[in-house]
Amino acid sequence: MVQNALAVLMERNCIEWCSNPEELGSLFSTEMVTGYIGFDPTADSLHVGHLIPIMGLAWMQRLGHRPIAIAGGGTGLIGDPSGKSKERNLLTLEQVEQNMVSVKKQLEQFLDFDCGPNSALIINNYDWLGKLGLIEFLRDTGKYFTVNYMIGREYVKSRLEDPEKSISFTEFSYMLLQAYDFYHLYKEYGCKLQMGGNDQQGNIIAGIDLIRKKAGGQAYGITYPLLLTASGQKFGKTEDGAVWLSPQKTSPYKFYQFWINTDDRDVEKLLKLFTFLPLEEIRELMEEHEKSPEKRSAQRRLAWEVTKVVHGETAAASVRRASEILFGGSFELSELDENMLSVLRREVPSGHFSMEDSQNIVDVLVASGACKSKGEAKRLIKGGGLAVNGRKVSSEDELIQREDLLLGKYVFLRLGKKRYHIAENQ
Repeated sequence: MVQNALAVLMERNCIEWCSNPEELGSLFSTEMVTGYIGFDPTADSLHVGHLIPIMGLAWMQRLGHRPIAIAGGGTGLIGDPSGKSKERNLLTLEQVEQNMVSVKKQLEQFLDFDCGPNSALIINNYDWLGKLGLIEFLRDTGKYFTVNYMIGREYVKSRLEDPEKSISFTEFSYMLLQAYDFYHLYKEYGCKLQMGGNDQQGNIIAGIDLIRKKAGGQAYGITYPLLLTASGQKFGKTEDGAVWLSPQKTSPYKFYQFWINTDDRDVEKLLKLFTFLPLEEIRELMEEHEKSPEKRSAQRRLAWEVTKVVHGETAAASVRRASEILFGGSFELSELDENMLSVLRREVPSGHFSMEDSQNIVDVLVASGACKSKGEAKRLIKGGGLAVNGRKVSSEDELIQREDLLLGKYVFLRLGKKRYHIAENQ
């Protein structure tokens, strides 16, 4: 049984623009709709800025419709100029293919590719764009677009009007290629809907027009909002740059902390956009949060839900506990197993020391780089600011014994209230 995905997405404030909301809503309520989003594989990972369109595909499938993810192997060789002020560096086909492998794995966290009639599809548009001949394309597709229409696009006008900028014919033709993608998917898969970021509205309309003129068909478009935080910053950007879905580019711990650090003013909006929680549950969660905002219960739930989907429940549980240890400070010694230490070692400073059967704690602190000098180490201990493996140290004469080493080689140090260090015996 299909459900109205457009109504659900609108209720969760996911929709910025829809070409024909009444007709599309009716279509969603009466038949299985096939819709697609294109992902430009210009990097070997998606980032959190891609999550709204990904969630759009995921909601479609959950409500009985068929999602298609287009890996832009063909258009990725050109580079989408929408929203760009200068020409992109063109990628090689080999680079694009390598990036696509990683992107596909990340999409598989959200979409089911083996669930029957509405199984998700991942398709490379190079499969058809790579076969197009220039003369054929200009004759059969280019004739439907006027130059007047194409230069009316904002990103084209901004380039043409600025003497320090320009747009190549390569990028100028991108709109035609994306429109052809929509036409091809309409003909081959019955795809009637294209979705994308708000900067894609012109390209989506071009595809709708091409389907109408060339195939006599009716197609639709949806765009998602450009998301800004309450402080006016573009969502998904930090001081360190983009927040990636790849654990190699952004660790699961840092990914989790990104969501934990959500502004109170944004958290309800992000719960609606980036989780599958029912709206009633979100309302109850926000009521609880407003009673005690210092507990950050809404942020913790947001971080858990998103991290669980992107990195899996096991990784999410590990980084959630690591966050509680680093910010709460209390833990059972048995928790510092190999998995937890692996997580913590990626997020806190570490260093080495050398011992046989025992070593003075002050020497361990200095040798491992936890303290710069013996004087600093002694002052830390005297002030009551040192804990070894969760146990407070009160004497500078204390020895680290071999049985104190976690997994036979680690010492977990807390220096003051919020600073941690891992010392490894070698």
